[in-house]
Amino acid sequence: MKRIIIAISFLLGVILTSRAEDSAPVGKVKFLPHWLPQAQFAGYYMAEKKGIYKKYGIDVEILKGGPEVPPFDMLNSGKTDFTTNFLATALKAAMGGDKIVNIGQFSKKSALVYVTKKKSGIMAPADMNGKKLGIWKSGFREVPLAFNKKYGIDMRIVPILSTPNLFLLDGVDVMTVMWYNEYHTILNSGLDEDELTDFFFYNSELNIPEDGVYCLQKTLTERPEVCEKFIKASIEGWKYAFAHRDETIEAISGIMREAHVPANKSHQRWMLDRMNDLFTDGSSGELATRLNEESFKKTLEILSESGVSGKIDFVNFHRDCGENVEK
Repeated sequence: MKRIIIAISFLLGVILTSRAEDSAPVGKVKFLPHWLPQAQFAGYYMAEKKGIYKKYGIDVEILKGGPEVPPFDMLNSGKTDFTTNFLATALKAAMGGDKIVNIGQFSKKSALVYVTKKKSGIMAPADMNGKKLGIWKSGFREVPLAFNKKYGIDMRIVPILSTPNLFLLDGVDVMTVMWYNEYHTILNSGLDEDELTDFFFYNSELNIPEDGVYCLQKTLTERPEVCEKFIKASIEGWKYAFAHRDETIEAISGIMREAHVPANKSHQRWMLDRMNDLFTDGSSGELATRLNEESFKKTLEILSESGVSGKIDFVNFHRDCGENVEK
């Protein structure tokens, strides 16, 4: 009996020690989503709200992003430790000299869509020639312009700030939208899907994944444990968000109101559902964060063809800090 008690005590000690090591405090960090608060970043908000980051031993302050807060400028100036951004944007910054590293590629495929109205007569890429294209003034042009080049399309580009209003008013014939955001806004405006013609980039050779998490190479070198814990906790946050959608929508709506950002629960639910489609493996439903090297090379090719020069190696650009997450 004495031996049994000793054995049980030993096992309890191992378990408690393991848990203590997992949650050992590793410091405070700041995280900047690359856009305003919305369900596009639900996993990070829920990881903070549900105490998941603290469970992993990190105290995360989530900053308010938006068009006036350039993510990589904030990263390079030390005003944030982690940020998110599109793969093409990040590679362009890295090729320009930014010492950044992708530590978690959450997006698995492109959410970019060219949308047109059927009444415009545009049914195929060739029909876009000579038309007006609404494209975001804030950037993210590389992949859409590669689409135009691939299909030999010459369109007049009209800068768009944030809303699809110009498209709705027939000010542009084609608009670049995100599947999880502006596409749904257009549907909510009164147009039915059967009134639209959609060109989803994930159905083309330009299926470039988007949202990933970035930090400075210096941060990864000096604080690898912090990086790993941040990604692992974020994965858990996303799993929680997808598994508790009603609670997540309520939480996100509250965060948006506090940030003085208009919150529409129906739109945020659509966005959360689409993030699930974009982030998880369609066959297994698993959420992994490894960047596909083929996507990396394809993005480099697109950037090179658009005139962006610079050399960068895959092994120096990406480290999957979530690779050891339990299934």
